Amino acid sequence: MKRSTAIAAGVAATLVLAAGTVAALAARRAGGGPPQQDMVIDAATRADVIERAAALLQARYVDADRGAALAAELRQRLKAGRYDDITSAEALARRLREDLAALSHDRHMEARYFAEPVPAGDDGGPSDGEREHELFQMRWMNGGVEAVRRLPGNLGYIEIRSFARPPVASPRLAAAMALIAETKGLIVDLRRCEGGDPDTVLQAASYLYDDRTHLNDIFERYTGTTEQRWTGEVSGPRYGAARKLYVLTSRDTISGCEDFAYALQANHRAQIVGETTAGAANGGSPQRLGEHFMMFVPSFRPINAVTGKDWEGVGVAPDHATSAGKALDVAQAELLHALLAVETDPQAQRKLRGALDEL
Repeated sequence: MKRSTAIAAGVAATLVLAAGTVAALAARRAGGGPPQQDMVIDAATRADVIERAAALLQARYVDADRGAALAAELRQRLKAGRYDDITSAEALARRLREDLAALSHDRHMEARYFAEPVPAGDDGGPSDGEREHELFQMRWMNGGVEAVRRLPGNLGYIEIRSFARPPVASPRLAAAMALIAETKGLIVDLRRCEGGDPDTVLQAASYLYDDRTHLNDIFERYTGTTEQRWTGEVSGPRYGAARKLYVLTSRDTISGCEDFAYALQANHRAQIVGETTAGAANGGSPQRLGEHFMMFVPSFRPINAVTGKDWEGVGVAPDHATSAGKALDVAQAELLHALLAVETDPQAQRKLRGALDEL
């Protein structure tokens, strides 16, 4: 989902590969409204929050050994007095965020303070108001489909800013695929893509294959389960696997958008053009840290069906490395040259050469 609502306003689905958990958790307070009131805390509260965070890491973090090590380090820091000078709830949450980031290097790890009490048993699921806010955001963003157009040379181009939840994204994706159905090749632009719903990622990828294809598995550490993820049926015209596909990336391409790029690159369906992506593969959900604090705990990870790995901490490396600003031109040139090399119709050849001359 979009950074401001991905987790807090719609984490009912267990498998949420979403970026921007910082803003997402913050959005729990009335859609990210004015600054909330801070709260004075004592030693007992500090100890309780840190111990709860450590226990969650030990029980739920996707890498069990790493989770145990992180938990031990937090407890050691608490014992050593690292948090003793903190009397502000906001400051404690900030210090915990800093420590989690420095220790884990996990882009989805997060902790937040909320002035409004978090109800006991709240697992980060959305309230009715948050659901309404999320639906507004998804529609406002057109389901994440930012732009669809034909480029010179009869190339298709789709820019995706996020993979919204299927009820909103599905008809937009179908419409986009209908508009580029007759193009000679396709460029999918993820340079500003901020994450999204894994079901929508899978649905978007499904348009780009002819046969049912195993893309990845999702391993959930807390339950010990693994779910296979295969391409499936689509509601619009299938683009198929015969035509060339290029995916544009930047250092800001993150989470579910990386999932899309990594899967298509791994099984040689697409070539990646641009920059190495952010490197945020682990997904999870918000968990309660007492009455006024919550923590996003990454508890599952994708396992690619080809590589047996994911992109956590390393990102998706491009096949054609260039700056994000030049990626579209590079992809267009690569695609036009590839089409020209196999084109036999003189009229089409002239069109392709003309398109190259325009770059």
